[in-house]
Amino acid sequence: FGCEILVHDQVENSDLIDHYNVQYCSLEHLVKTADIISIHIPLNSDTKYLFNKELIHQMKMGVMLINTGRGGVLDTKAAIEGVIDGQIGYLGLDVYENEKGMFFFDHSKQQEKDPLFAKLLSLNNVFVTGHQAFLTETALQNIADSTIYNLDCFQDNVVSTNAL
Repeated sequence: FGCEILVHDQVENSDLIDHYNVQYCSLEHLVKTADIISIHIPLNSDTKYLFNKELIHQMKMGVMLINTGRGGVLDTKAAIEGVIDGQIGYLGLDVYENEKGMFFFDHSKQQEKDPLFAKLLSLNNVFVTGHQAFLTETALQNIADSTIYNLDCFQDNVVSTNAL
């Protein structure tokens, strides 16, 4: 699309640099300069609320923020404040920090009990997909392939490369 792709990660991937001309940078530089920020990181003690009020206020005014990683990486209250004050122009969420028991059920006939989620749904520039990002043919094939691979490793008494 003719855009500059900035990436922040602990480990640089030379294939991304070579094939897609991405530029690795600090998280601070990324949030200050990017028009669109897409989050794809796991949730752990280092990433819990990594995208908090302070980081959101460093973002460009009107930024599009998309989280398909884990809900707890984004401080939902801070994100709502960012949407209301215009710091975040558009917010796309495939994950939500308090999502347990929320997605994959029909809640259309009941009032939303989670006030944070209800507030998100009331904002016209917030789009919530509820874990639809994993429902692609490629993602489901990868899940099936990994499952079969792990079962084969177990059967052959070999340590899987996916072992934790």
